[in-house]
Amino acid sequence: MHIVSPDALALVRFGLRSADDIRVVNTIKVIDALLKTDLPAGPGWHRYNDDGYGEHPDGSPFDGTGAGRVWPLLTGERAHFELAAGRVNEAKRLLHVLEASAGAGKLLPEQVWDTKDIPEKELFFGKASGSAMPLVWAHAEYIKLLRSIKDGHVFDMPPQTVERYIKNQTKSNRVTWRFNYKRLTIPIGNVLRIELVAKAIVHWSVDNWQTVNDTDTRETGLGVYFVDLPSDSLSVKKILVFTFHWFASDTWEGMDFSVEVV
Repeated sequence: MHIVSPDALALVRFGLRSADDIRVVNTIKVIDALLKTDLPAGPGWHRYNDDGYGEHPDGSPFDGTGAGRVWPLLTGERAHFELAAGRVNEAKRLLHVLEASAGAGKLLPEQVWDTKDIPEKELFFGKASGSAMPLVWAHAEYIKLLRSIKDGHVFDMPPQTVERYIKNQTKSNRVTWRFNYKRLTIPIGNVLRIELVAKAIVHWSVDNWQTVNDTDTRETGLGVYFVDLPSDSLSVKKILVFTFHWFASDTWEGMDFSVEVV
């Protein structure tokens, strides 16, 4: 997948990652490179690349297809990130950018037009497009931002997650293997969690198939099935090998996969 979205900022807002985490910092660079648009009042962001919800390039209305436009509420979300990073003045600047997207009645729109004016269709650069207005979600974000700036910090950031993941740096002892992420190694002392999108029996061994084990996957209720293999008891250089027997088709995967303890 090549989709990039500002949703990653929620990791900071909810206290799961610090604003200066290198993974967050690098993600911000990608978000800005692909999704940021400079409007007359300041920067705005698209929901994700290749978004098709918005007017067509010629200004004709969204009809099931179109081109995604800038969402002002994302400016509010970015302002919250800047506040979490300690950049209060930048958060205040983005607050004013969000305010500038409002229409004559001071209502915040869902989207703003993000390219050259098309006067005959009442589309003007940086002004509300033909999307919903008001967007209550955007107004809620605006009110939250006012409160956060007044408090000097993100007021709805859960203190429990900040304590666990930022202050105490709590890490999971589970390492995930998926078909779209076939990891080859696992750190010693960690449990290997295998995640699948269909029910299966995981057929596995830690001694090159001299002895074997069969473990049923467990359903999460989210269309994902998983099993935790007890790799945390294995020593360095041990190799865990596994394959799958699929319930729905009553067939074997037809190949083995392996993960080495390092």
